[in-house]
Amino acid sequence: MDKRIVIIPTYNEIENIESIINAVFLLKKTFDVLIVDDNSPDGTATKVKELQAKFSDRLFIEVREKKSGLGTAYVHGFKWALANNYDYVFEMDADFSHNPNDLEKLYEVCLEGADLSIGSRYSKGVNVVNWPLSRVLLSYFASVYVRLITGMKIADATAGFVCYKRNVLEVIDLDRVKFIGYAFQIEMKYRAFVNKFKIVEVPIIFTDRTKGQSKMSGSIIKEAVFGVILLRIKKIFNIL
Repeated sequence: MDKRIVIIPTYNEIENIESIINAVFLLKKTFDVLIVDDNSPDGTATKVKELQAKFSDRLFIEVREKKSGLGTAYVHGFKWALANNYDYVFEMDADFSHNPNDLEKLYEVCLEGADLSIGSRYSKGVNVVNWPLSRVLLSYFASVYVRLITGMKIADATAGFVCYKRNVLEVIDLDRVKFIGYAFQIEMKYRAFVNKFKIVEVPIIFTDRTKGQSKMSGSIIKEAVFGVILLRIKKIFNIL
């Protein structure tokens, strides 16, 4: 039987963390959960440790010293998952913008032959709920921009709801992944793309958070804009 784990990075997600963990564990298929918490001052890590008494064999937590960015949190989680022999590794947000029920869809697509499956907001129209139009346009045209620069035929390049087969993470040199915001999501997909892994998008409905605060910032947007160009230049000079 294969091993599956959902990595959920957290910073101040006390309002969502218990509910999202319970939702994953209520699924018919078995998914373990790894929380990578950046020392949240609101007690997120403390709550997870309390829940470990109930889910000791399925719930794990890594607490880092400080807030260090989404990308580094996922890389930390990927390395942990590989070291603990997981076959399928998932990315998912803590705030229910990603529906835990869709984890099974992403998994099934990888079972059917994909190396990387993406929960896509834009592969069939625009499936986003409760975002202001400005945010939808920013996200949508970011993916258009990524396609133009990189040549990837991916409708939702900044998506953060993803399933990786183990071998994808083994082939990608995780120590060379440098971006930390949305650019991280683009970089991981681009590295999989240039290594000729099969990438499949799975339509989902994305719903904006109702609890807690978004981590979006101007620096994250700037990193994504210039990061895509840097990725392409590195590929051209074969130094990716």
